[in-house]
Amino acid sequence: MNSNFWRDRSAWWPSISALVLSLSLAACAVSPPAPRPLRFDEPGALPVLAYYQLLSRMTPAELARERMVLAALPPNPNTQLRMAMLFGHPRAPQDLGKSLGLLDHLLKSSDPAAIGLQPLARMLADNYSERQKLEGQVDRQTQQFKESQRKAVELQEKLDGLADIERTLPARSRSGRSAGAVR
Repeated sequence: MNSNFWRDRSAWWPSISALVLSLSLAACAVSPPAPRPLRFDEPGALPVLAYYQLLSRMTPAELARERMVLAALPPNPNTQLRMAMLFGHPRAPQDLGKSLGLLDHLLKSSDPAAIGLQPLARMLADNYSERQKLEGQVDRQTQQFKESQRKAVELQEKLDGLADIERTLPARSRSGRSAGAVR
């Protein structure tokens, strides 16, 4: 290029201005549409996942109120899935058995609204089943631990009793033990 090109602003200023203007116009033409607010009663997995995220932000009182609201709604696949989420939510009073029952009913349904939610219902059912199994294992291990502690206390009491008996025995003379050891 010509070295005078960089020194002479009048030569490149119109090119830069045109480029900036075209980029500005292109940016305005491609602006994304504003997202519409998400409603939780809409069919599909995305609103239900957003509902689950909302449950995490609720207080225990709000979760109890939500349980009453859902119980008052007519039963449909969307409501059943939300109830199952609420029954299985860690921050709410849990009833994994009831949650699994709702999910099982949803998984067996041939309702078109249920079919769209079945992959999510399967994932939740698998998760809740695993949690239920783990809770059973924790309960068994807790019982085993308590039993081990009880046996340890019993053994300690027996050892203490033997130590008491040993203390009450007459002391043997040291010469008798030494003479027996020499033989």
